Amino acid sequence: MKPVDPRLFRYARSSVPHIAITVLLGTATAILVVAQAGFLATGVARVIERRGTSGLGPLLIALGIVVALRAAVSWGQEVASHRASAAVKSQLRQQLVRHAVQVAADPTQGARRSEVATLAGGGLDALDGYFAKYLPQLVLAVIVPAVVLLQLLRTDLTATITVALTLPLIPVFMILVGRATETANARRWDALTRLSHHFLDVVEGMPTLRAFGRGKAQVDLVRASTEQYRATTMATLRIAFVSSLILEVLATLSVALVAVGVGLRLVHGDLDLRTGLLAILLAPEAYLPLRQVGAHYHASAAGVAAADAAFTLLEQPVATEGGTAAAPGGTLVVRMAGISVRHPGRELPAPNDAHLTIRSGEVVCLAGPSGSGKTTLLAVLLGLRTPDEGEITVGEGAAAVPLGNLQLATWRQSIAWVDQTPYLFQGTLADNLRIAAPTATDGQLRDALDRAGLAIALDRPVGQHGDEFSAGERRRVGLARALVRHAPLVILDEPTAGLDSGTEADVLLAVGEEARRGAAVLLVSHRPAAVAAADRVVTLS
Repeated sequence: MKPVDPRLFRYARSSVPHIAITVLLGTATAILVVAQAGFLATGVARVIERRGTSGLGPLLIALGIVVALRAAVSWGQEVASHRASAAVKSQLRQQLVRHAVQVAADPTQGARRSEVATLAGGGLDALDGYFAKYLPQLVLAVIVPAVVLLQLLRTDLTATITVALTLPLIPVFMILVGRATETANARRWDALTRLSHHFLDVVEGMPTLRAFGRGKAQVDLVRASTEQYRATTMATLRIAFVSSLILEVLATLSVALVAVGVGLRLVHGDLDLRTGLLAILLAPEAYLPLRQVGAHYHASAAGVAAADAAFTLLEQPVATEGGTAAAPGGTLVVRMAGISVRHPGRELPAPNDAHLTIRSGEVVCLAGPSGSGKTTLLAVLLGLRTPDEGEITVGEGAAAVPLGNLQLATWRQSIAWVDQTPYLFQGTLADNLRIAAPTATDGQLRDALDRAGLAIALDRPVGQHGDEFSAGERRRVGLARALVRHAPLVILDEPTAGLDSGTEADVLLAVGEEARRGAAVLLVSHRPAAVAAADRVVTLS
């Protein structure tokens, strides 16, 4: 992420007035810095030259007013920064949750759930350091040195040249150290993301892991992920400490050069006392904001990384609502021609130039190796993803309508879709089945359960996520939910995974009955029995 990322203005508009206020307060601070140095140099020079404190009252009052104004500006900066940080975090969290809801049905986005939870939870809290410390100091690092150099130019040309030549050294070293810090923070955030992904997977899959005696083995894996996160965090802290030392040494040597030059000219009588004192007082003020930027950069680096991750998530494409055309009536025919979807970090699309035709009354099995794009192709068919290449049409011949021209809400109502991990809501089993068909009778619900091979009472309580059900039972509940819907298009993603051969035969029999009823069935599966039960098999390469 850049020091001030343009995406911040697009996704968090409340940051715009904050930056404007920060610039105004930074300008006021720069003016007060110069005024304070001027009053202080004048007062010290008068005391030394007059050998007394007579006549210093008005000067001390003016100096006290300047100091009080600087304190008030600093307080205002803190208040504005924390309020802006709270507003920006609120806006980003709302957009993250809204975006997560929009892509929740996309089966290809399931891996990002833990990342969204990490960001929307405590991840974005790290932005406090960015807004409260780094951003105000960044503005001061631009304004204060410029104002100080202008005042030095009016005061002492030699000191101005010394400061102007040494001042750029600090940003140069900041950039060099910043690149190393950025890389270290990227590794740290990646380690935290991996840890959250792994921990979520372990918690959700713990019943299955315990059933196969693999529960304790995950302890070592979580410990290894935690150790990686600890190591990357300590590496980032080491870089932060070293960089602070480098910046302090540079600033100290630069101020020492100015002080030595001023002292030698004072000894030789080439410079009056007030001018020399003013140059010595202003020189550290020119370096201080840059030093503070380097120090606060590390405090805000975690927030910068979190914001960059949030922007990356928000930039993920979201399917549009489609057009206004209605789906053609009669026999359902869906043609997918040359479908390709590109993914970040992958050289080849997945799927890559896929061709698929689905008709009413037949079962089509979609097969292919892992990573070939089967689940992505389902997301495209559901209208959740837009392909980079290719076209999908619904209907036959001249009546065919591109999927993008259909009303997607109406199109999805004609689909019964069963994900690999169907979501179950808290309530009863009947409540979960009636999500697909609110007016279905108890007899229709029992028939759907029987066809799915699941003999469970309709009034059985279901907890959040349905954790008391096994993975196979959740899939069969999802299948029963699809069967009771009687949709023209049925899409099943690995419905028989984890089932024994007898239950698998019952499920495939129910799938075949749906096709004989007149539905078009698209079945994604690797299992030989499912492949054998299909009318056609399409394999993705």
